Amino acid sequence: MHRLALLLVALAVAACASDEASDARTVVAAFYPLAWAAEQIAGDGARVVNLTPPGVEPHDIELGPRDVERVRDAELVLYLGGGFMPALEDAVAGHANAIDLLEGVELHEGERHDDDGADDHGEDEDALDPHVWLDPLRFAAIAERVAAALGEPGAADELVEELEALHAELEAGLADCERREIVTSHAAFGYLAEAYGLRQVALTGLSPESEPSPRALERLVAEVERSGATTVFFETLVSPRLAETVARETGARTAALDPLEGLSGQQLEAGESYVTVMRANLAALREALECR
Repeated sequence: MHRLALLLVALAVAACASDEASDARTVVAAFYPLAWAAEQIAGDGARVVNLTPPGVEPHDIELGPRDVERVRDAELVLYLGGGFMPALEDAVAGHANAIDLLEGVELHEGERHDDDGADDHGEDEDALDPHVWLDPLRFAAIAERVAAALGEPGAADELVEELEALHAELEAGLADCERREIVTSHAAFGYLAEAYGLRQVALTGLSPESEPSPRALERLVAEVERSGATTVFFETLVSPRLAETVARETGARTAALDPLEGLSGQQLEAGESYVTVMRANLAALREALECR
């Protein structure tokens, strides 16, 4: 009889937990930084679904029927417009609660890499750089918009404080460096460079899959040599082949600089997060730039 009573209590608790889970709102986030921010802000008040799987680069993600259904059924969809994820922008068309978090955010144009006036990489000359989350203060403004979208405007306060503290770490850590140029595999780090007085030398434009022509590659090698850079940064979710080629031609070394478009399954299992990866980026930059 005692065992039966315990079983009934356990079943009742499980049923309550199931009811609570079903009461939680479903929030679909386009990719990792938005999902992470939503999780920090909503806590147990929402079930956050990251539409971009671990280890997948979100720029050109294709949505399957199940993904489209998730978007359609979600109570809230958080995404970045401006062509960053075109398939998702198509899927959210007409969704009553799809929030483009880039609306109202001041963006700058992506970098182009021309060869005698021709666009080597197929970049749109008017393309806007969406990588705002690499500037913690800009990301704090995004977090406040996420909280407002969730109907909890004060819920982002703690996260904003954490991002402001991270900004202070980056500002202090990059204040006194031997060099200010960062050579990156694609033009994802413009906001980070702008925030901390660095100059980005990007090997390709906003699309990480683009490849420079042989002639453009020669010019890039020459520019890297002129900059005096000793490190060419590659990204964790993109092939390092181009970075390795330029490093070999210039006598530089390679190192990882994470644009935080997504984390790998290994990173997630290790408990890494936006903040820990940004601190790892700071350490990599300090070493490459010989900061004091």
